[in-house]
Amino acid sequence: MFLGIDIGTTAIKFAVIENGLIKYQQTSPVTTYRESNGSCYQRFHELLAVLKVGIQSIPKDMRQQLEKMSFSVAMHSVCPWQVGADKIFIWSDTQAESCMEQFKQEAQARVFYERTGTPLHAMSPFAKILYFHQQKMYRPTTMFYGLKELVMHHFVGQFVLDYATASATGLFHLTERTWDEEILQYVGITTDQLALTVDTTEEFALLPEVAHELMIPTDFQVVIGASDGCLAAFASYCATGIPNSLTIGTSASVRRVTKIPHFDPTKQNFCYYLNSEYYVTGAPSNNGGCVLEWASQIYADTPAEFFERLPETLAASVIGANGLRFAPYINGERAPLWQKEVSGALTNIKITHTKADMVRSIVEGILMNIRTLTRMVGVDEALSLSGGFFKSEVLRQLTADILGTDCYLSDYNEPIMGLYYLIYGPSERPTQTIEKVHYDETVTDVYHQLFQ
Repeated sequence: MFLGIDIGTTAIKFAVIENGLIKYQQTSPVTTYRESNGSCYQRFHELLAVLKVGIQSIPKDMRQQLEKMSFSVAMHSVCPWQVGADKIFIWSDTQAESCMEQFKQEAQARVFYERTGTPLHAMSPFAKILYFHQQKMYRPTTMFYGLKELVMHHFVGQFVLDYATASATGLFHLTERTWDEEILQYVGITTDQLALTVDTTEEFALLPEVAHELMIPTDFQVVIGASDGCLAAFASYCATGIPNSLTIGTSASVRRVTKIPHFDPTKQNFCYYLNSEYYVTGAPSNNGGCVLEWASQIYADTPAEFFERLPETLAASVIGANGLRFAPYINGERAPLWQKEVSGALTNIKITHTKADMVRSIVEGILMNIRTLTRMVGVDEALSLSGGFFKSEVLRQLTADILGTDCYLSDYNEPIMGLYYLIYGPSERPTQTIEKVHYDETVTDVYHQLFQ
């Protein structure tokens, strides 16, 4: 049996898989801390406690049959590592915003992007470390590790990082697969202050004391794994055969599995390593399901009521929400704007507009924004869907109609399945039900006009 663990910024997911079938799964929430200066972080000791409890909660008979474990982690984390260090700054940390705006004006900006495939944004470890050094916040000898390195150190005793997660740091040469010396010199560190990098399928022995604590076999192997975005895209590709995918969870991302790196210095798509055969290119948005969650707290007494009534609410308004328009940038925006300060807007409001119109304009605004990302990445054909947004049938249909493409939904489109396929190969794909959502050509034509 295989244990896959997906460490996200809102929850940690666990799944035990045998012969391509999920035998056990659970989800545990985690805490994120935000401060007024833009600092956004998680505490490693808290994440580690959730990891241990999660593994120990797996039924004993399954734990004793486990042979391998692997980790998916959220991208762009960094922990300035010194004695007592516990803060892991995550992608939504914005302390480096002004620092990056200045850097974008420099000649190196385009060069560094085209070497790393990481967009120029405060989310990246490149930006965070540059800011830390400019502010003299840490000692010059401080080590800089992300979540994956800290987890691997606990379980296998080594600070190591996979190529996929490294390629999202802004410090890693994508095609040479090494830390980029010129970039490190620019931010003021050396390779000695970063972890050793290895391929995504590299295996390590579990520390005996950890095996004893978790009550799992001592000959257990830990495969380092990759990043959540790359693995979600790969899982979708293996499950459906479709290289294009859309994930809408708290945030959103359009991704494409490709064998050739692709860069756009103007719009700055991301391009990350997956394995020796594949790269994952795409575009991320800050404004996915979190916008709908925000709306649920405004337009209903409870979020549960909002989502339960969403189909009838949307049906009570017409396509285009009677002229109401919603720009969904309530969290700033990454692609294609890369602006923290951009804000949302509800426009064309008249006395005749209803709550249903407002809700519909919000949903349409989210998906119109996603449409800009699909055009940016060059995705104009079938899409594989994943993420909590698509639990709703009406949202699945609206997605297909607004994007103008057939969409496919599978239970096996998540990062943990990406880990499984990465290690065991897509030939282990089980027989499964894949839901196809056909777009309505007539409705799509109307949305095409609205999109303009």
